[in-house]
Amino acid sequence: MADPKGFMKIAKKDAGNRPIHERVKDFSEVEQVLNSEDRALQASRCMDCGIPFCQWGCPVDNLIPEWNEKLFKGDWKAAIDLLHSTNNFPEFTGRICPAPCEHSCVLNIGEEPVTIRENEVAIIEKAFAEGYIKPNPPKQRSGKTVAVIGSGPAGMAAADLLNKAGHSVTLFEQDEKPGGLMRFGIPDFKLNKYTIDRRIHLMEEEGVEVKCNMEIGKEISAAELIDSYDAVCLTIGAMKPRDLPIAGRDLDGIHFAMDFLTQQNRVVAGTTIPYDSSISARDRHVLVIGGGDTGSDCVGTSIRQKAKSVTQIEILPEPPGKRTPDNPWPFYGKILKTSTSHEEGCERRWNISTAGFNGLQQHVVSADIEKVEWELVNGSHSMKAVPGSRETIKADLVLLAMGFVHPVLEGLVSDLGINLTERNNIKVGPNHKTSIPNVFAAGDAITGASLVVNAIASGRRLAGSVNEFLK
Repeated sequence: MADPKGFMKIAKKDAGNRPIHERVKDFSEVEQVLNSEDRALQASRCMDCGIPFCQWGCPVDNLIPEWNEKLFKGDWKAAIDLLHSTNNFPEFTGRICPAPCEHSCVLNIGEEPVTIRENEVAIIEKAFAEGYIKPNPPKQRSGKTVAVIGSGPAGMAAADLLNKAGHSVTLFEQDEKPGGLMRFGIPDFKLNKYTIDRRIHLMEEEGVEVKCNMEIGKEISAAELIDSYDAVCLTIGAMKPRDLPIAGRDLDGIHFAMDFLTQQNRVVAGTTIPYDSSISARDRHVLVIGGGDTGSDCVGTSIRQKAKSVTQIEILPEPPGKRTPDNPWPFYGKILKTSTSHEEGCERRWNISTAGFNGLQQHVVSADIEKVEWELVNGSHSMKAVPGSRETIKADLVLLAMGFVHPVLEGLVSDLGINLTERNNIKVGPNHKTSIPNVFAAGDAITGASLVVNAIASGRRLAGSVNEFLK
């Protein structure tokens, strides 16, 4: 416990964001930081609530009251040790996690939760700045080898823990740099890629071998991989995007959100994109289809690319501004989320379905949309169009941000002949084992697309199971 009465004496204070007129001109991180004194005061608001519901709400079981106490007392070294005991990468979750812990915080009953996420990233950044985080290779090697396929948060977490357990770990990545969608999908204004490079460099110094530009099935076969390693871990994510098979879908100017976002992230990293391959929002009327975080990232990126207008539509109803009786504390609050990208300028519309696209000279110029209504029929929600509500809106760049359906099955998954679930995710048992004896899987590949913090938690569980298997 920090200060028993801290929550009564100290008001909640967020770090805040850079001014809109400044941040829309670049891709630097939007969120600002508090000074150490103010941060310690925010940690003092973590009270002795008896049952730490914040920890219950955290997928990686962070010891939140314990490290808040250390932060309040200025013991940053003890704080990072506690934080690292449950979370491999607080520098990632402290930036991009939706903070289910704060939704479960007792103070959130009054809608003034402890600034847990901001406290977390403050601890890890202070630890790096003060030199508390140094390479710590295992003192002894087990002689066992592990291949981890996919270097997103699940793969990184699994590789990190398995290496710390003394196994020789090789982390394979099909792209030119590791990090998965954290590097290529999440914009730099939310997660600066230096934070990924810093952590990967540390893992390499501790003994993890990272191999990029390695697509399994091409550079090395699936069978060769299984024969070459004592254990193989599949952390390949769920990268098959949900499509929209409607009239006009084949027109130019309609792209999956990830094609748009990954290209911009590469541009920020210094890659030159050929003109005929470039996806640009400059001077375009942008339509983003999908109301989630990926859609929000498309909004912020389009604004920075100087779009004429940005409209984001969502087929589901607009969430309430506050919790409803059927969504009580301490569960995650299903309420309206306004991101920093939305604040920068965007028209948001709900209960909207896309009926078709219209083109001129094979390029999209507009979209036909209509309002829909939802009703509960026999326990299931059913959607129907509102008669007379159809309209046409300008759209000469359309970004499909409707989520992902399952892992990419072509290549590695099909080559392995591995068992899948009804939703075409990789099927695993309680110990993360697949249908192939020495092959394990974790992260979005087994659950479908989810949060970075959930992927880290899954990768940690996978590492525990693989470690027991190798023993």
